[in-house]
Amino acid sequence: MTELFLDPQTWMTLITLSSIEIVLGIDNLVFISIAVSKLPYAQRERARKFGIAVACITRILLLLTLAWLAGLTSDLFSVFGQGISVRDLVLILGGAFLLVKGSAEIKDMIIGESEESDIHTKPAASFMSVIAQIAVIDIVFSLDSVIAAVGMADETIIMVIAILAAVAVMLLASKPLGEFIDRNPTVKMLALAFIVLVGAYLVADGFEHHVPKAYIYGAMGFSALVEVLNLAAKRRAQRGVLPQ
Repeated sequence: MTELFLDPQTWMTLITLSSIEIVLGIDNLVFISIAVSKLPYAQRERARKFGIAVACITRILLLLTLAWLAGLTSDLFSVFGQGISVRDLVLILGGAFLLVKGSAEIKDMIIGESEESDIHTKPAASFMSVIAQIAVIDIVFSLDSVIAAVGMADETIIMVIAILAAVAVMLLASKPLGEFIDRNPTVKMLALAFIVLVGAYLVADGFEHHVPKAYIYGAMGFSALVEVLNLAAKRRAQRGVLPQ
């Protein structure tokens, strides 16, 4: 275990996964805020914290299930002479899901989403119904980041730590983080682009076309650096046009 955390790639994987989990978790925070607003004011804070805790448990269970399935490598059938195992199916189907989900989210960010189709607007009736909604919707919203974690990390402990880090941020910094993403939507667009990239990587890996993870991390790191420079330039420009 010590050797694992002495490996620089372990920390790169952990930082990348945690960042994706945190950024894509903004949708969860939006839903939680709306869901708990249906409750009496005195119950809202308790519902928010309890709902996030339940969502954390369901997300880890989903992660462990997919990680276990990804460990099954015996061939089930062959396609054009190539053996397909449960692991390959998980990677192919999961990668395809990321491609579709990421592309759809990018489309929504570009052309917008109608209020009628927004799942966040569904009302709640009671404390337990709010908790149930938070747990179920968290599974739906986190499926993309969980599949990405299974595909990018070789160690389950790294995936679990990334999820716990994201949940901790949701509990401690939900409001300022949400405001930051609202002010800088390109950050979420970048995370969604990463999801599409990981989806393509998983599909290729499922068909035994292995791409070194260093290439994926290199592309992500360079893109993230460009985004940091863009944000810095944007802040500088905004300060320049502010009245003295």
